[in-house]
Amino acid sequence: MNRKLFFILLLLLLCGSGQLSAKKTEKRSVVRLETSMGTIRVALLDDTPIHRDNFLKLVSEGFYDGTLFHRVIRDFMIQGGDPDSRTAQPGQKLGEGDVGYTLPPEFRLPYYYHLRGSLAAARESDDVNPQQRSSGCQFYIVWGKTLGPSSIKKARQNLDEKGIELTSEMANAYEQYGGSPHLDGQYTVFGQVIEGLDVVKEIQKVSTDANDRPLSDVVILKAVVEQRSKAAQQAQKQKSSDERCNPQRS
Repeated sequence: MNRKLFFILLLLLLCGSGQLSAKKTEKRSVVRLETSMGTIRVALLDDTPIHRDNFLKLVSEGFYDGTLFHRVIRDFMIQGGDPDSRTAQPGQKLGEGDVGYTLPPEFRLPYYYHLRGSLAAARESDDVNPQQRSSGCQFYIVWGKTLGPSSIKKARQNLDEKGIELTSEMANAYEQYGGSPHLDGQYTVFGQVIEGLDVVKEIQKVSTDANDRPLSDVVILKAVVEQRSKAAQQAQKQKSSDERCNPQRS
């Protein structure tokens, strides 16, 4: 199945039923985020293997357990993955925590973009990060807005100035499903919500402080790898093989 067809099919399933029909039919890597406001399940893209494998690794290690959705903006997105949020005091400003490394961008336009429910990697701004490398751990889930013709026109003009094309297919999807096109081609999209979009909707509506941190903590209680795609399994086996062949010295 080609990438465009998969993405369109996924959107139809999301809008028609709110989730894929059964776990057995899913062929992608799937992660379950059990939050204090409900469960969100995301499918990861094999077309972004660096981000896929890094996310699976962190989830497997329990990295996200106990962390917060520390930045929430209504009609835009919910952001999590800051390790400092695990022990944060009420009102503490968050967003600077990391894992000590960044990831190269894996932009996959026009196949994957910032439609509602997209999972993407946060990053530092262009002025300090001109290569647009992704955070090694922080991520966000898009909510965005449904866009009319005038908003699509403005978004297209803004992207054109950066040399990024907003195709007619993308524009139609934004009009029908909603999202945040101004981020396209600049932040890596590496997954999609397949269950729990209603939870994302509720989280993005919570009250926040001046730093966009929810006044009442929204906690990722536990993150679980439910399954790995064949490509992810092969990558995991290859990594294990490389580590056996090249043991680290103590």
